[in-house]
Amino acid sequence: MKDFAAIDEDSVDPLDFLSEDPPAGDEDGAESSLSMFERDASTLFPDQRRCLHALLKHRYVSAERHSDHWQVLLVNEDLIRGRLNELFFELFIDRDHQIAFKRQAVSETGDPLPSLLRDVSHTKEETIMMVYLRQRLFSQRQEGEDVIFVDRQALLDEVADQRPEHTTHRAMDQKRALKAIDGLASAGLLLKTADPDRFRISAIIEILMPVEKLRTLWMWLMEQNGTVPEGDSPDADEEEAEEDDVPDLLTELGKDNA
Repeated sequence: MKDFAAIDEDSVDPLDFLSEDPPAGDEDGAESSLSMFERDASTLFPDQRRCLHALLKHRYVSAERHSDHWQVLLVNEDLIRGRLNELFFELFIDRDHQIAFKRQAVSETGDPLPSLLRDVSHTKEETIMMVYLRQRLFSQRQEGEDVIFVDRQALLDEVADQRPEHTTHRAMDQKRALKAIDGLASAGLLLKTADPDRFRISAIIEILMPVEKLRTLWMWLMEQNGTVPEGDSPDADEEEAEEDDVPDLLTELGKDNA
């Protein structure tokens, strides 16, 4: 399953030379110098560069996890956007969720542009978990909850419930499921808490998986086990789904339909 979010790399290898260490101050204490290393030709201030670096390195930047970078981004949005555009990235800012991320730009002609992002795929276990997280986030938001948690065991149970009956390699399946949890935590979709077996669901999952994307993943999961209803397919209903349709759609993600 192709990675459907173009926000997707924890690092951009060609740009790892950008410094993560605090800039060394001038001996006289002057703060006006832009230089952070020998022969430094950048015209950005250190805080602007760190914000740009964070956007390039991480899948997303949020007000909660990267408060300093978030504030710098809001003040210097046009400047940061321009620097990303120079690398063929677009800047996406969701002010409601206070999240920002980069994504690959698309040319007006549709011709491919140079990309620094790696083309990665999600495992089936990761996809099952992301669909489950999106469902859980939506349903509990409907109940008035703003902060939604999920236990490690609940994620493992969800994968196990959607495992085909003919599967016999339970130990290997369990290992893949545990690895998927670690992957989603590293990506920032699951936020760690004081309890190592309890996570908070990041709001980024709501941006990554709009209803239309959710339906596509639902159909893909069903196709993996050959359980697509007769006469139905990912293209069968091209009408755009409304948010109110989500509960009905997700009830069909039952244990027999993985």
